[in-house]
Amino acid sequence: MEISNSGRAFTRRSVLNFALAAGASSMFPVAAHAEAPAAPKGAKLVLLGTKGGPRVGGNRSNPANALIVDGVTYIIDTGMGVTAQVVKAGIDLASIRTILISHMHSDHQLEFGNLVYNIWVSGALRQPVDAYGPAGLEDMARDFWQLNRLDVATRMEDEGRADPSKLLRAHDFTKKDGLVMQDERVKVTAFTTPHPPLENLAYRFETPYGVVVYSGDTAYNPALADFARDADVLVHEVLYLPGVDALVKRANGTPAFRKHIVESHTAAEQVGMIAAQARAKKLVLSHFGPGDMEWITDEMWRAETARHFDGEIVVGRDLLEIPLG
Repeated sequence: MEISNSGRAFTRRSVLNFALAAGASSMFPVAAHAEAPAAPKGAKLVLLGTKGGPRVGGNRSNPANALIVDGVTYIIDTGMGVTAQVVKAGIDLASIRTILISHMHSDHQLEFGNLVYNIWVSGALRQPVDAYGPAGLEDMARDFWQLNRLDVATRMEDEGRADPSKLLRAHDFTKKDGLVMQDERVKVTAFTTPHPPLENLAYRFETPYGVVVYSGDTAYNPALADFARDADVLVHEVLYLPGVDALVKRANGTPAFRKHIVESHTAAEQVGMIAAQARAKKLVLSHFGPGDMEWITDEMWRAETARHFDGEIVVGRDLLEIPLG
């Protein structure tokens, strides 16, 4: 049946839908100038993964960190499991705008492409993500999309998704030091440190709420103290020398493997020396080596570091939040 009203025809369903809509609008008036909630102000560092090395297992995830400034997230290193850790930390995937890689060992970049893919497939990749790291990062980004081209093309056609390769902008940093990037929230500079046989980029983040310096992987390097001068938070990798032989034995490692561990990382006592020379306000230990041997207690890590540093020492753990300011 149709009801005629001034020459317009309405079906019974149309009348019902109109009545429901009118009633709803009277009960729930729509704001004329609805605005999106403002981004939270402030900054914090979240330790997403604190275990050194590529081995998966134990109570710590592989290396990854998130610096969140005024609601925008900067990811520092992307070890295995970083996406899961971001979700566990309650960080909005859509807030990730920048990724920084310290060096090309797998435990620091293995999930680089996967992280961006996971942002995309979740529907959260709505603006470009810029990535910075050593030479080779641009190739890695290109190769990732090539490796996953069938899946990506299928999802673009079947699910109507945008091309993710156009939303990841990778940038090789080929200098020894200097400005990496700067936006309205953060200024990032880099400093090259030795991590034989590779080199590593330490990063300094200057924010309105304080300065964070991230060592990445590095052999003992007194020059790093100058780069980290007066940092509010110094995040430094750490090696517990009495645990090295146990680590090598478990990994069926060779003498060359042991040599790499000792010569490419910074012993806990030396980390304290760097922090003291840098006049860091707070020292955060991370990238523990070994990072999954329960007999090495927090107090052991702290005691070795405190031989030379009498400031605040934080023995890092996964998902620990460190506020700035």
